[in-house]
Amino acid sequence: MNDSSLLAEVVSLREQVERAMSSRIVSGEYEPGAVLTVPTMAAEFGVSATPVREAMLNLARRGFLSPMRNRGFRVTEVSLDELRQLREVRLLLEVPPMRQLAGQMSEQAAGELRALAAEIVRAGDEGRFQDYLEADTAFHLSLLELTGNQFLVSLVGELRQQTRLTGLVELAEQGALTESALEHAELVQLLLDGEGDAATELMRRHIGHVGGIWSGEHED
Repeated sequence: MNDSSLLAEVVSLREQVERAMSSRIVSGEYEPGAVLTVPTMAAEFGVSATPVREAMLNLARRGFLSPMRNRGFRVTEVSLDELRQLREVRLLLEVPPMRQLAGQMSEQAAGELRALAAEIVRAGDEGRFQDYLEADTAFHLSLLELTGNQFLVSLVGELRQQTRLTGLVELAEQGALTESALEHAELVQLLLDGEGDAATELMRRHIGHVGGIWSGEHED
């Protein structure tokens, strides 16, 4: 194997480990304050130390982990105030485009979004939280891509990189996750039907509802 192939393999492993670790942090499987070490994570994922170390350094740059001298990395805390601010920005960015998209969506785009919506529900029901998070992100970014505004897509993508869920496992067991997941398919139908006002209100409610989950403000 030449140097370029070896580098590509390391990058691929790093990306896989980073996605898996970030989903576990976002979902709350790795709780705030938990200490993670490179040897332990390498053994858990069945890979060498190098991609794990690089993945953990990237997660530290994203604010998910904090390096601890000679001890590994600690999962960071995120304040409720920070999460509320992120939710407010999502409302500002993701709600207004719903009126623009209403009645403009093709059947092909609707079909692709419905497939993602169905995977979100399945993954949540089956406890596949990494798949749930990836499908959820893909749905929202694919929807915004229909506006043709790549700056908007990039901004929302960055926001989702900085946000995390809390108690996702518990919410899945209570059925609250499925309730939120089903809103995606409902939104697609409203947009396809040209119901701009209803789609706008649903997206506002969805972000508010999911925002409570993402901030730990669970509804009773």
